[in-house]
Amino acid sequence: MSGSSSTSFHLLDERIQRFIWAEGWETLRDAQEAAIPLIVKADRDVIVAAATAAGKTEAAFLPALTYMLQSEVQGLAVYISPLKALINDQFGRLDRLCEQLEVPVWPWHGDIAASAKSRFLAQRRGVLLITPESLEAMLCNRGTSIGSTFERLSYLVVDELHAFIGTERGKQLQSLMHRIEHVIGRRVPRIGLSATLGDMSLAAEFLRPGLGPEVALVESMSSGGELKILIKGYEEPRVVHGDHEDEEGALVTPGQIAGHLFMVLRGSNNLVFPKSRSEVERFTHLLSRMCEAEQVPNEFWPHHGNLSKEIRADTEAALKQKERPATAICTNTLELGIDIGAVKSVAQVGPPPSVASLRQRLGRSGRRKGEPAILRVYCVENALGGQASLADDLRLGTVQMAAMTSLLLEGWFEPPAVNGAHLSTLIQQVLSFIAQNGGATIGQLHELYCAPASPFSNVGKEELVELIRHLGQKDLLIQDSSGALLHGRVGEKLVNHYTFYAAFTSDEEYRIVAGGKALGTLPVSQALTVGQRILFAGRAWVVEIVEDDRKTIYVRRSSGGAPPDFSGGGGRTHTTVRQRMRRLLECDEMPVYLGDVARRFLTEARATYKARNLAAACLLDQGRDVLLLTWLGDAANEALACLLRCRGLTAWLAGPGVEVMKGQATLDAIVAALFAAGQDEAPSLEVLLANTKNLSREKWDWALPDRLLRRAYGSLNLDLGEAIQWIRALSGSGP
Repeated sequence: MSGSSSTSFHLLDERIQRFIWAEGWETLRDAQEAAIPLIVKADRDVIVAAATAAGKTEAAFLPALTYMLQSEVQGLAVYISPLKALINDQFGRLDRLCEQLEVPVWPWHGDIAASAKSRFLAQRRGVLLITPESLEAMLCNRGTSIGSTFERLSYLVVDELHAFIGTERGKQLQSLMHRIEHVIGRRVPRIGLSATLGDMSLAAEFLRPGLGPEVALVESMSSGGELKILIKGYEEPRVVHGDHEDEEGALVTPGQIAGHLFMVLRGSNNLVFPKSRSEVERFTHLLSRMCEAEQVPNEFWPHHGNLSKEIRADTEAALKQKERPATAICTNTLELGIDIGAVKSVAQVGPPPSVASLRQRLGRSGRRKGEPAILRVYCVENALGGQASLADDLRLGTVQMAAMTSLLLEGWFEPPAVNGAHLSTLIQQVLSFIAQNGGATIGQLHELYCAPASPFSNVGKEELVELIRHLGQKDLLIQDSSGALLHGRVGEKLVNHYTFYAAFTSDEEYRIVAGGKALGTLPVSQALTVGQRILFAGRAWVVEIVEDDRKTIYVRRSSGGAPPDFSGGGGRTHTTVRQRMRRLLECDEMPVYLGDVARRFLTEARATYKARNLAAACLLDQGRDVLLLTWLGDAANEALACLLRCRGLTAWLAGPGVEVMKGQATLDAIVAALFAAGQDEAPSLEVLLANTKNLSREKWDWALPDRLLRRAYGSLNLDLGEAIQWIRALSGSGP
């Protein structure tokens, strides 16, 4: 490495410089070059945003370790990761460097032995690799010793920052970092690492609430290599006859797509992202059977969150080893930075949850020098004719995928969602803080959580008092004679259970057992019967016994079976994506990344759009209902539906718009209600969601009073301002 050309290299400790020389690095990456001067003094918060495999971990730890090595007393850096697998990966990367520096590295999660954790607690220095859940458990269970545990804390490093922003788990992480700083009485530099950030200023505000402008930002400007994208279209016949089905009862197109995947992926390492866990199972099964039919070794492995740790580890190991090619059929479990080596290409079946997610997935490909990043997308549309819906006629899946791809190529991603109240997690954090300290007053809780620059600063004191009173009614809290809040009977039971430490909800899951061996777990949302066939871990099974009390399903191997749907699905579509879809339908330019069938789909969609005058028409009378074609995102469309429900209409989300049931209402009455909603003062969330059911989505929502439940849901899922703005723009131009 040419050290003379790098000013940042000379800022590093000599021992680290020697390590870099020994590793044969020719130069520091641009993200490392920019981040080292900002991090090495440990006096500010920093976000490092760069592509996958751009050296973000080293950008944080080379300067952090330098600071720790040169301090009088060696400090502690806490690395917080969303995945245990990432911790295991980073342990391997950091341990080799830190061993030479005589800096201990401590992985800490549920699979780590208690003896190793005890050794860390005895030394309290080096690098601690931990998940938010394990950090929560530490604060809950070791409350009196938290000050001494973190007294030498030098850095808090958050990996995969984008995976936390806007989520309950992210709010929990903010609170945990805040609580640690509260105990030790000082601010600790926070370093955020991310590959995908749509708005750096919003990400900075997440990393340091209330002080986002003070966060230093490093964006890697290194352009990626060559990018190859192909969107292939497949048409599903309207009526599927028996001779078009395989023995599993699958539709025509999954087999066709699997056939193409088999042809183009065999012989190399790849990732395939179907739209759900059930589709992971379906495609793994189809591809494995093709290997059997061709009498070649299986190259296709499943990977999703409900498989056992062993099965997921087998898939990761197959991708890492270089002797035989392997392709993982996966959900977003392989979207984050787990080290699986370089893959040749990424395949996406149907639109991904978001443009940011697509970028994250594509970042896995093209990491070898001189190799392009390759993305293949498979879009399925129903054949036209008969009672085809407007969604079919507009080929919305293909149009959305084309829109997302064009935004990806322009470097646009969804901005982080930072306006959520996250009251579910506030309940958990209140209970956790009481466990940490053996009690708390409302004043202490308000100062810690709700003051300016605190994690829940958008919660007022009156709301906090309302929440605490309701938790008392639920027997989650009690108040002693001194005024201190303590756990109630229900609260104590819940806090003392290991599931308390996770802020996010998880489906009720059944264990799948075959021949005495656990295969993994499966969320079951429908009744299962003995003799029913399911797909799991890429293979077909027959259900033999269902034990509800033990939440266990016993199965045996089968040669076929139609799988039940797994719960799970895509994300919420952003307005920018829908607006780009509309633009694609209104222009004549044909994107070069569309294959022949996908080009036909877009041509057909444009013909429908023009024939039905959809550039001008916003209200479509469909007989029994009216479609408001807004081309807004889901948050605005859902708010629009709520506004109409407030006025006695029945309305629901419908892709790029809102459908309104006519019932006794005429089209004129619906238009009048719509315009009135735009003219009147916006209703409160309590009124807006008064007649809406199924608002409890997060883990602790069941413990919220109704008013705060509506506030929590609305803050996360509705964009009332955008909905009203659309109505006013529409009414200004006339119906």
